[in-house]
Amino acid sequence: MVPHLITALTGPINELEQRVLESMPAIERWFRLEWMEHTPPFYTSVDVRNAGFKLAPVDTNLFPGGFNNLTPEMLPLAVQAAMAAIEKICPEAKNLLLIPDRHTRNTFYLMNVQRLMQIFHQAGLNVRLGMLDEEIKAPVNVALPDGNELTLEPLKRTRGRLGLKNFDPCTILLNDDLSAGTPKVLQHLYEQYLLPPLHAGWGVRRKSNHFRSYEEVAKKFAKLLGMDPWLINPMYGQCGQVDFAQATGLDCVQTHADALLTKVRRKYKEYGINEKPFVVVKADNGTCGMGIMTVRDAKELADLNERARARMSAAKNGQEVTDVIIQEGVPTFERVNDAVAEPVVYMIDRYVVGGFYRVHAERGVDENLNAPGASFVPLAFAPSGQLPRPGEKPGASAPNRFYMYGVIGRLAMLAASYELEATDPDAEVYE
Repeated sequence: MVPHLITALTGPINELEQRVLESMPAIERWFRLEWMEHTPPFYTSVDVRNAGFKLAPVDTNLFPGGFNNLTPEMLPLAVQAAMAAIEKICPEAKNLLLIPDRHTRNTFYLMNVQRLMQIFHQAGLNVRLGMLDEEIKAPVNVALPDGNELTLEPLKRTRGRLGLKNFDPCTILLNDDLSAGTPKVLQHLYEQYLLPPLHAGWGVRRKSNHFRSYEEVAKKFAKLLGMDPWLINPMYGQCGQVDFAQATGLDCVQTHADALLTKVRRKYKEYGINEKPFVVVKADNGTCGMGIMTVRDAKELADLNERARARMSAAKNGQEVTDVIIQEGVPTFERVNDAVAEPVVYMIDRYVVGGFYRVHAERGVDENLNAPGASFVPLAFAPSGQLPRPGEKPGASAPNRFYMYGVIGRLAMLAASYELEATDPDAEVYE
């Protein structure tokens, strides 16, 4: 199933799809060489937007929470990727401690936790759940919509190790994105593997760092394919010391938005694109689709009402927004059942293990779809995007389109790898 693409501007995307397929051996070799020098994040999900004239990642999550949205057909792929990842890190691993997000009332999220447990159990590990929530003093059973239940247990820290009662893991897998900062209990665990590393959490990580790394990756990849990197790279700017509640620092945001809109207009003119450009202002850290607004004219930022400012001033867990990224808006012209949709690509280690469409019937092509009311359509990736079909007409083959999404997803994952290396507090500095 390739969702309907409602735009006459499918030229560059179909051209890009054809170029990607024709260059497949070169692309796969290029990725192979990159992975010889860089370590992929343990798992990654990437939100991709397909504008018909441009295909680019707009967000990269290093604590993905939607594994329950992948089709069961993709599970063997996920299990194999998990095996490869664990073998690389701790081949003798027997026990895996999975630490879910503290906000566990969301049953959809808990279905994701159950799916992760299933994947790692089938990869040959004993998996148990430990909670960062200090209110959990004894094991708690939580019922799931499918009739199963999860047991959430209190964490037990003994000297340099973290585990549960009668459970000593070699590896600890975080599914909490640490938006609220790094808890003491996770610090100084030198005897165990903590994945992803603490500096991948939103207490430290910044989207502007990620997109700086992505720009570098996109340029290398575009050179390999002999194309304009703009076709796969969203331009961006960054502002610090912004206080939306007090309306201070907004002149920086306005200046960057104006400059970015001018650059995008220039690109649209170059490619004969008749769309109205827009930018997206979002918190430089954090997730869950909070602290995001679409701006079509920089003057809008001077006239923000109190409600809009309040919405922009706090991200997940009530964290105050002081740094923002101003990103070129990439419209999505994909539709599933007439509702606006965007593909989300899921990876474990360096392998694409599936994906789904995030669909929102009440949002426009230039709006954030990660919002209440979104639904997920997993069947889109049921035909494996790993096995494209060369020779088919561009835009007509689902595996070809999904292979292309997988390439963009892996470029963003590689950028995350660059980003984590550049921000690693324990990295050795060579003069």
